[in-house]
Amino acid sequence: MKLIIYNIKGLVQAEDHPRKIVAGADMAKLPMINEAWLLIDNSKILSFGPMASMPEIEDAERIDANGRFVFPSYIDPHTHLVFAGSREKEFVMKIKGASYQEIAAAGGGILNSADRLALATEEELLESAKKRLTEVIRTGTGAIEIKSGYGLSTDAEIKMLRVIKELKRISPIPVKATFLGAHAVPALYINNRELYIREIIDKMLPVIKKEDLADYIDVFCDKGFFTPVETDIILKAGIASGLKPRIHANELDYSGGIQVAVANNALSVDHLEFTGEKEIEVLLQSDTMPVLLPSTAFFLRLHYPPAREMIEAGLPIALASDYNPGSSPSGNMNFVLSLACLYLKMTPEEAINAATINSAHALELEDQLGSISPGKTANLFITEPVPDYSFIPYSFGTNRIETVILNGKVF
Repeated sequence: MKLIIYNIKGLVQAEDHPRKIVAGADMAKLPMINEAWLLIDNSKILSFGPMASMPEIEDAERIDANGRFVFPSYIDPHTHLVFAGSREKEFVMKIKGASYQEIAAAGGGILNSADRLALATEEELLESAKKRLTEVIRTGTGAIEIKSGYGLSTDAEIKMLRVIKELKRISPIPVKATFLGAHAVPALYINNRELYIREIIDKMLPVIKKEDLADYIDVFCDKGFFTPVETDIILKAGIASGLKPRIHANELDYSGGIQVAVANNALSVDHLEFTGEKEIEVLLQSDTMPVLLPSTAFFLRLHYPPAREMIEAGLPIALASDYNPGSSPSGNMNFVLSLACLYLKMTPEEAINAATINSAHALELEDQLGSISPGKTANLFITEPVPDYSFIPYSFGTNRIETVILNGKVF
């Protein structure tokens, strides 16, 4: 069945020859056709153009997008969508001045989520994750990465990854699975970190490989978590098991995480609040995508990563929500765009590129998603009537998306 959307005020990220990645000054360039039409055939984008060239199409569903903009769906390349329970008590602790490290020392943080997850069944985890997945789809997300990491034991990590695998099977949007057993050192191993690393390598990874439970491996390489040496050991073991690396790094300090990510040809290195000239130079010599998570810095009241300096140096940037119960309890990518503009000093064009084509690249989906291009999957959304595409990050906290289309069909 064909679908034609017409009278589009602005067809955003429309390219006949799509870019695979956008870096440096090019991030400020956002392709768009004013007063446009878009033709979808089954699940794929077929063609588009200005209204003056709109063809006569028989037997097609029609959507009049008068006054509205059409965007490619956001791609969210860093989330922790599968979790058990919320952590609003820690939110109150933050308000009263407790630091991230102080909350963790008091039994909160990642270990708190691990305790809750250990008690949850796969069915309970799946049902709650399905609701969150629907929630983020309604705010424009058309592909997503989901990490484990709240298990911190072989049984619980495998339980999480099996839930993510089932989400992959039933989800209307692409789901990528990341194994994050090295999210924190569980209390049981606090005096024997090496033993926990051996459990990751010798017990978890073989099951993950046998059951095909993950696409990627991740490590939290930062102050108070895993060192660069430990990270390197874990990443190399994951690579040997067929997983591609991507890591958390430099959220809390200059951890050396960026360097170890690049040394292991990581697809992405995420967070990057602590990034200086040395780290930028290392990234410039690599194909590793910097992924920034401004809602985490916002929620934890951290200083923001130096996006402006990174772009001006010539780097690409991707954006993600980091949806999780402790440091970013929202998967709304519209709000991420707002924060990127307000606090990362990115222009709306840069933020949109970062949340679409570059985020798709961070998940190896740039040939399928991330722009409005012939042959790509028709995952996109139609806004309410708005004056300009910059109205999306401008009107923070409000969902301006009126219609979501996934695989060529209205969701």
